[in-house]
Amino acid sequence: MSSQDNNDSAIAASNENTDALLKQRLATYQEHLADLPEQTHPRDRALLELNLAETLVGLQRGEEGWTVARAAFDVFMQYHSWQDAVEALVVLYQADQPASIIALGQAAWLAVSFPISPETSFAVMTHLIDEMPPTADGAAVAAIVGQYVVDLRASDEEHESLSFLTRNVLVKVAELHSGVKSQKELDIWRLKLELNEPEKFLPRMALVIGAIVEDNWWFDRDKLRELMD
Repeated sequence: MSSQDNNDSAIAASNENTDALLKQRLATYQEHLADLPEQTHPRDRALLELNLAETLVGLQRGEEGWTVARAAFDVFMQYHSWQDAVEALVVLYQADQPASIIALGQAAWLAVSFPISPETSFAVMTHLIDEMPPTADGAAVAAIVGQYVVDLRASDEEHESLSFLTRNVLVKVAELHSGVKSQKELDIWRLKLELNEPEKFLPRMALVIGAIVEDNWWFDRDKLRELMD
């Protein structure tokens, strides 16, 4: 047997093991949901449902996962559980359904607007970058916003590792966008695209999100802005 055949066999075995673990996890979550007392707080139930949805998506059952995660998202928004809401939107994006990109756009809006964890916010921005052409200015804006949020919210312990990741993503985006190869070129590129001032790149992020979501918002942004005041 060739080395390639050995590799293929190893990958197939790994995938089978992963599927078996996910199926076992799915059964466990379903049992837990069935056993929940009637008086369980809706957010606690929704957290378990989100775990179920994520597992369904992992099993390539995206449509089922979407239905469960979408309902959980509404509960999280009702109880102003912003972190959980963004995590639900990420699962909806990963479900690979017709409105998944809309879910990602709304995740980006919440991640910028509310104090979502820097890891989650950065993950949302990297998903946005993946969805854009490499030469699009929107990818550059998403990369710099990811870096900005990490700088703003990360603890001292988190910052070193996360800032390393955000810089790597920014450098990669700059290279794909404009062939940037050096620190000097990166500095010029950032200046040219106005990526050094939040008052300039944050409104551009809003435009990127608006182009993705259009009129398909699942929440009232004006009411949420009132909560920020």
